[in-house]
Amino acid sequence: MRKEIMKKITAEEFDAKFDNGEDIDEYLDFSTAIRLKDVKKLKTETKKVNVDFPEWVIESLDKEAKRIGVTRQSIIKVWIAERLKEEAEHLQVS
Repeated sequence: MRKEIMKKITAEEFDAKFDNGEDIDEYLDFSTAIRLKDVKKLKTETKKVNVDFPEWVIESLDKEAKRIGVTRQSIIKVWIAERLKEEAEHLQVS
């Protein structure tokens, strides 16, 4: 299957087209899109866990979270999700 080449524009141009109600489909990669119903399902199905980290890990997490302007919990969740996705992709390739 041939991968389609998407047109490239600046973020400002994209925003202007969107704001003006123009068709922006040619600038989007629908092959990686996540359906809203899937996001809602993932978001509502949560389970709380407690994890103990060494002090240096907490300090590093807090420093990075502050640098990018998010909470410690947010950065932990994003990093774990990213790693799980990488592992799943690696298993599919193997």
